[in-house]
Amino acid sequence: MALPSLEAIHRAAERLRGVATHTPLMPNLNLSAYYEANVWLKREDLQVVRSYKVRGAYNKMSRLPAGELENGIVCASAGNHAQGVAYACCKLSVPGTIFMPTTTPNQKVRQVRMFGKEWVDVVLTGDTFDDAFQAASDFCTAHGKQFIHPFDDPDVIAGQGTVGLEILADSEEPIDYLLLPIGGGGLAAGVATVFQRLSPRTCLVGIEPAGAPAMHASLEQGFPVTLGEIDKFVDGAAVKRVGDLTFAICQGALDRVVLVPEGKVCSTILRLYNEEAIVVEPAGALSIAALDLIREEIRGKNVVCVVSGSNNDITRTEEIKERSQLYEGLKHYFLIRFAQRAGALREFLSDVLGPHDDIAHFEYSKKNSREKGPALVGIELQSREDFAPLIRRMDEKKVTYQYLNDRQDLLQYLI
Repeated sequence: MALPSLEAIHRAAERLRGVATHTPLMPNLNLSAYYEANVWLKREDLQVVRSYKVRGAYNKMSRLPAGELENGIVCASAGNHAQGVAYACCKLSVPGTIFMPTTTPNQKVRQVRMFGKEWVDVVLTGDTFDDAFQAASDFCTAHGKQFIHPFDDPDVIAGQGTVGLEILADSEEPIDYLLLPIGGGGLAAGVATVFQRLSPRTCLVGIEPAGAPAMHASLEQGFPVTLGEIDKFVDGAAVKRVGDLTFAICQGALDRVVLVPEGKVCSTILRLYNEEAIVVEPAGALSIAALDLIREEIRGKNVVCVVSGSNNDITRTEEIKERSQLYEGLKHYFLIRFAQRAGALREFLSDVLGPHDDIAHFEYSKKNSREKGPALVGIELQSREDFAPLIRRMDEKKVTYQYLNDRQDLLQYLI
């Protein structure tokens, strides 16, 4: 496949006129003051389908021959790509079949059907995206339909690249740093193509979740690699393998890729909601979460963060809070063996817990034939600095305990 050109991206922008929203490039006073930089947010969370994905999907579909469009298109997605394709199907009056895992939240399935209206059929199949992708591929082969790839396609990349054209059109100052979230790499590849030609002095930084570092690993190895197990929490950017075409572009265009811990992403989601009234999905928070990791070098610079989407499921709020507290060192889990006698728990509360410590989780099983009974205890702290005194008091009181926060094999059952 040929690399998309700057001219192809300009033509994509013309096709998208009146279809995709020209989203605002907004200065953020709080982030600018906190990082001592000039921080702007490219608000793709305000896009018509609440993510940039409609750009690539529509550009790809509008380029297909009339016969292929009449025959219908197919895609596989667990979220934003499906919504972009569905919206494009409705705008172009093209029948589409969208394969989604059976584990996809109902909210996302409803959104796909709402955007696609009568033009879209949703097929729920398999437990993972890979299952849905295979089913979609088999369906395309059997029925001779066109597959709309979520990222590894020159027309899709060109559509995503229009984000870069808008950033440069709206920016009144030279951009020193541009932070781009990366999943399969379509957005980063498209926008990097624009900036290489029109703003070559801008430092282009790709941002990936630490639990799914597909582009980072590929750049280190020099070729696209397939990861084994990944953390799927940042679902909009958690892929096992980036595209061949997106890798080739990013390899030559990105200055580097920064990995952000999932817990830091969660803290950023909560901060944006509480301080800015901005609702983002985990992938949408990646670029802002990365600011802490490059804090020193961006001081005094002009920085743009692409906020890629806002299709967050409210049912994930408790998990987001939990992951944030663990990352910030504010929640700690212990397996504690209390003496099986009256007053043992009361002594723990009065002699071990600090004045601002709180028990947020407690499970206890009394074992009649034992001297000590195990309890699973989750403790919330007011400050990270309260942890060391808590441990010291537990040791002084000879509490028998096992710390679980560094035991991922056990902690996964709690969050």
